[in-house]
Amino acid sequence: MTIKHYLAVLALLFSTMAIHAQGNKAPENWFTLDPTTDKVNGTGSDQALKTLKAKGKKGQTIIVAVLDSGVDPNHEDLKDIMWVNPGEIPGNGIDDDGNGYVDDIHGWNFLGGKDGRSVHHETLELTREYVRLSKRFKDTDPKKLYGPAKEEYKYYEQIKTAFEEQRAEAEDGKARIEGQLQKVEEAFITVEKAIGKKNFTAEDLSKVNAGENADLKQAIGLVQAVMGQGIASREDLEEQKKEATKYFTNQLEYNLNPDYNPRDIVGDDPNDLSNRYYGNNDYEGPDAFHGTHVAGIIAAIRNNGKGINGIADNVRIMTVRCVPDGDERDKDIANAIYYAVDNGASIINMSFGKGYSPQKAYVDAAMCYAAEHDVLLVHAAGNDAEDNDTDPNFPNDNYLTPVRKGLFKKDKTVPTWMEIGALSWKTGDRRIASFSNYGKKNVDLFSPGHQLYSTVPGNEYKNASGTSMAAPAAAGVAAILRSYYPELSATQVKDILIKSVAKQDGEVYKPGTSEKVPFSALCVSGGIVSATNAVTLAEQTKGKKVKKAIWREAGMGKAPKNAKAKSATP
Repeated sequence: MTIKHYLAVLALLFSTMAIHAQGNKAPENWFTLDPTTDKVNGTGSDQALKTLKAKGKKGQTIIVAVLDSGVDPNHEDLKDIMWVNPGEIPGNGIDDDGNGYVDDIHGWNFLGGKDGRSVHHETLELTREYVRLSKRFKDTDPKKLYGPAKEEYKYYEQIKTAFEEQRAEAEDGKARIEGQLQKVEEAFITVEKAIGKKNFTAEDLSKVNAGENADLKQAIGLVQAVMGQGIASREDLEEQKKEATKYFTNQLEYNLNPDYNPRDIVGDDPNDLSNRYYGNNDYEGPDAFHGTHVAGIIAAIRNNGKGINGIADNVRIMTVRCVPDGDERDKDIANAIYYAVDNGASIINMSFGKGYSPQKAYVDAAMCYAAEHDVLLVHAAGNDAEDNDTDPNFPNDNYLTPVRKGLFKKDKTVPTWMEIGALSWKTGDRRIASFSNYGKKNVDLFSPGHQLYSTVPGNEYKNASGTSMAAPAAAGVAAILRSYYPELSATQVKDILIKSVAKQDGEVYKPGTSEKVPFSALCVSGGIVSATNAVTLAEQTKGKKVKKAIWREAGMGKAPKNAKAKSATP
């Protein structure tokens, strides 16, 4: 989350407009519910699975790789669905399957060192670029630069300005947020006095008659707004204070600190892209909240009487840790993709992103490798309320250099890539989450991403919001298709998900603005992911159409009438 996004989210909390924008608490497990049956814009996965089972269909077990901050493999709602490497013997210190990674039972950690330690905080890519370029251009006279060096100096000036601005924002942000949180605390105290008790409910609040008391009216509006965001008491507010302090402390001490470099923990050269074999098997790392939450959305064990139901069944979660508190490194992302593909993942979820990618060509090569091996890549669009068509968000599916596909075709984009925006559980003009990135060309569809209740470390469950939640919701629907229709290729699953969306009419607020635009202007498909529609279309796509599609994907042109389908699995 950037400083801009963090401040925007908190500003929303403290605006009385939030009363109308956000409303009350989201319905329980809303992301698995169905728009038609349950009247909420969930994925419809409950209904889709019910339909599949009623038809007697049985799914195959598939592997979904979660490239993230780490996953708690012992969580009560995840431990029985964690991927187990069949070729590895736990704890013997030997690379039994010869894949280059020792004791990788549930996955791998590319942020770990041989001594068992793991990177927690990292710098932003902006900071790393600032450090790299500052070393090169320190005390340089730009008038003496020509050609490529002159162009890179211009880039350095842009990086320097961006870094200094973001550092200044972080230094100023802490004081601003503390001031806003203080206003909320004062509002709680005012309301408590009016109600006559400290622990009050939304119903208690609705009964307060403020009369002509302007201060009480304002306090009630502010408390209603933050209660709609899950801050129901001063205890919750105190937790928010701690989170705000933590955020800005991390920004200043780690993310935007040019003198901070934790890579010695890993012990590799981050610029040596030839080295793929480093890290350790610490699946959780220092903070597995994010990755565990993502894993639960995809596939938390269904109907076990515990916690929540994930979207898909028949899934094994592979955890590949490559995302620190800060910006992930291109090298780690690429190697995480290679690892997931080589070890059998058919879907890779990537709930992360950044504004710069100096080694994008290496990431491109890994994504191309995934596409060649029929692996679907599902990526979060980002949380800055920006247009991905004009503001770059990395990684993305645009190859730096087009990749040859067959004799006469070149791919300009990764054919098995999906970019996902975040959907609110609300209807009407607030359907899209206010923080979500969007893009008519570069965001494929929207998926549940606001107030999703899912697994977190220590057998607990909590709410979280972000396109980080929307991506696994879409990945879960993709997992249903890959499980119950294994003959479909990754490109076909992508095509089905886009074509089967629940189309959205009317206007919505463009994220980050007060401007209303047609829903269709914010993504490729003009709709929201629908498991029920996807299953229906997948059923219709079987057979002859599948065979011809696979033939075309192989670069063979038009399929002969009697052509046989090639296997859709790697």
